[in-house]
Amino acid sequence: MESDEALARAFAEGHTGSFEALVYRYHRPIHAYIQRLLGRTEPAEDLVQETFFRFVREVQRGRVPERVRPWLYRVATNLCRDYWKAAQRRSEPGLLEDWSPAVLEKPSVSEIYERLETRQMIRDALDELSEVQKRMVILRFYQDLTYREIAEVLEVPEGTVKAYLFKALRHLREVFEQREPMGKGGEGIAARAISRR
Repeated sequence: MESDEALARAFAEGHTGSFEALVYRYHRPIHAYIQRLLGRTEPAEDLVQETFFRFVREVQRGRVPERVRPWLYRVATNLCRDYWKAAQRRSEPGLLEDWSPAVLEKPSVSEIYERLETRQMIRDALDELSEVQKRMVILRFYQDLTYREIAEVLEVPEGTVKAYLFKALRHLREVFEQREPMGKGGEGIAARAISRR
């Protein structure tokens, strides 16, 4: 598989198929990232399209990003910031909906209820984090970016990313341990989900 950077260089040389390959590779993950940051679906597609439009414009100006993935996520993050500022509001709940345990083929009613409760606890706990910590958690655990890539996206030192993530996960674990009933192993479902990360 061609690297992102090779595709970007090929696109700069006029191979439109290379751009289509990048869009195919990153449309869905960036859409999911934006949707989780904003907590809503309506503006996500527009912001994804704007992200790729800015990539095209950057390449047309002769500035091919050296590291494409972090560049795309940084643009998406900045577009979300602009969206928040324009709307004069903070992000809504709805982040990290997938942190519940793996979906079983035929869950019982009580299991479904337990998962919904866990998701709500995660949303509530994330509301207590700073916006930067939320972004870092989403980039690391949903988008699977490395510390280095997150540092590039948010334009902060890599050590800052590690410190913020450590504090965010510690806070989430403490919140879950306080709010959630304990399971057989002595800790709740949400706390176990965090500790596995």
